[in-house]
Amino acid sequence: MADVMQTTARPAPLSLLRTRWRDRSPGLAAGLLGGAFAAGLGLASCAVLVTVLWVSSPYPDSGPGGALHVAAALWVLAHGAELVRADTLSGTPAPVGVTPLLLLLLPVWLLHRAARDATDPGDGVGVAVGGGAKPGVGVRVGGGGGLRDAGPPPVSARNAWSGVVLGYLAVATPVVLYSAGGALRPSWGWAAVCLPLVTMGAAGAGVWTAFGRPGGPVGRALRVLPRTLRELIVEPDARLGAATRAAGAGAAVLVGGGALLLAVSLVWHAAAAQEAYLRLTEGWAGRFAVLLLCLTLVPNAAVWAAAYALGPGFVLGTGHVVDPLASAPAPLLPPFPLLAAVPDPGPGTPLHWASGAVPLVAGGVVGWFTARAATAGAGRERVPGPRGVPTGGEGAGVWSWRRTVGAAVVAAVLCALLVALLAALAGGPLGSAALARFGPVWWQVGGAVLGWIGAVAVPVAVVVRAWRGRGAAVEARAETGTGTETEVPGAVDEGRGGRRWGWMPLPFAGRRARSGGAEEERADEDPVPFGLYDGDGGGGGGGVGGGGAGADSPYDLLPVDAPAEPPRTP
Repeated sequence: MADVMQTTARPAPLSLLRTRWRDRSPGLAAGLLGGAFAAGLGLASCAVLVTVLWVSSPYPDSGPGGALHVAAALWVLAHGAELVRADTLSGTPAPVGVTPLLLLLLPVWLLHRAARDATDPGDGVGVAVGGGAKPGVGVRVGGGGGLRDAGPPPVSARNAWSGVVLGYLAVATPVVLYSAGGALRPSWGWAAVCLPLVTMGAAGAGVWTAFGRPGGPVGRALRVLPRTLRELIVEPDARLGAATRAAGAGAAVLVGGGALLLAVSLVWHAAAAQEAYLRLTEGWAGRFAVLLLCLTLVPNAAVWAAAYALGPGFVLGTGHVVDPLASAPAPLLPPFPLLAAVPDPGPGTPLHWASGAVPLVAGGVVGWFTARAATAGAGRERVPGPRGVPTGGEGAGVWSWRRTVGAAVVAAVLCALLVALLAALAGGPLGSAALARFGPVWWQVGGAVLGWIGAVAVPVAVVVRAWRGRGAAVEARAETGTGTETEVPGAVDEGRGGRRWGWMPLPFAGRRARSGGAEEERADEDPVPFGLYDGDGGGGGGGVGGGGAGADSPYDLLPVDAPAEPPRTP
């Protein structure tokens, strides 16, 4: 009887296997479900859009199956994969590789959200910085800025990322196979490369955001670089983060300036754009479809206009280059409203050359952001001097001009890479032979960005750094009323009743007993500039709020409201 009871109490093998799998890989199932849901939601959005246009069309070319094939191909195109059009007049398949950048945002955003939510254990509590959490330790709530006590252990970054990627690709694979039977079919090579790259990149960004954007993965990725180059890019003062922010600001100014040029040109050629819009199709359904297509291609046109302002311009078919010096549009282009913004054929005029103000402003913005990061610690930090003793003065807390130049150069390189990637995505073929190339040439655009930004950002960063650093030093001296900063704000130490404590100068720095004699040396005979002591002699902490200063330190940890002449150290 005991044996029978023991047999019935044993858990089922399938339940035991499921429990072990869940314990060993927490969050993997949630990641799989989130990735599949993100793929299905993006595909459903494209299907609804195409179906609405197909239903409203008075002369549909195909049935519902053809509309669904077009929706699937459009979803694959949104990931940067090239399509192939089979039903051409010549019978030769023609490639279609211009990716609407507005459609690209949809899968990237869905994947980012899915990966970020996959790291949540399920009770609204996010994960802590560094990827770990313990009960009672504050963690980030919902990926935002609030903190609360940790509940269940967070999901592993590897499990969350792997689950989202596998779940997304599990839905994408049959979609690619299904779209291969339509008139627009994906190119197998492009689909095999672009879909996994976009999925892994967007999911990785989502997991990285959920874990507080730690710098560890970036540091490990940069270990492959030589030591001198790694120190130039990263160390010191978090130079890579400052350069990345400056590069993002520069790229935003370039694309925003391109959008402004596009708007001005469309207003200038408003009559031609209206005529092309009315000639292209008839009926409200067709015109709505054309308007929707124009809206999805506006980011592409903004990148084209930015390439025009940079100098290389863009091509409208083989042998037809449009740049500020000369414009040679293709004569057989179909009427399209956005193409009406292309400058008229002929040599460039001073009005066209004025578009060069866009990269000039972008370079100035990159230089300003770099200089602001270089002077972020002006008036607060101290530059270590000889034997670890810090020195004050005008240059304290400000990057040197070499560090500033290095950060500006890194920002220019990153901005060139980002804009070149956008140029590669914004252009592509629309057919074969004369239609084999449309849009900017990515490597030419990247080189032009590097030249413009590097030439403008470096001097702007150096000049603004000197101006901001000098202004911060003057303000600091005005606050203290002396030529040097003689007071360092203390930190609030909760363990000492909330009083403000800080390193304060002592009349006597202490005594150093010489070995083998009774002679004593006073440190006040050799004065040391005021500031935080950063030597090796600090005892019990070496920072504000951390223990005494050492035997050789001219400072001690005292309340800020202490008497003017604090007691001497023994």
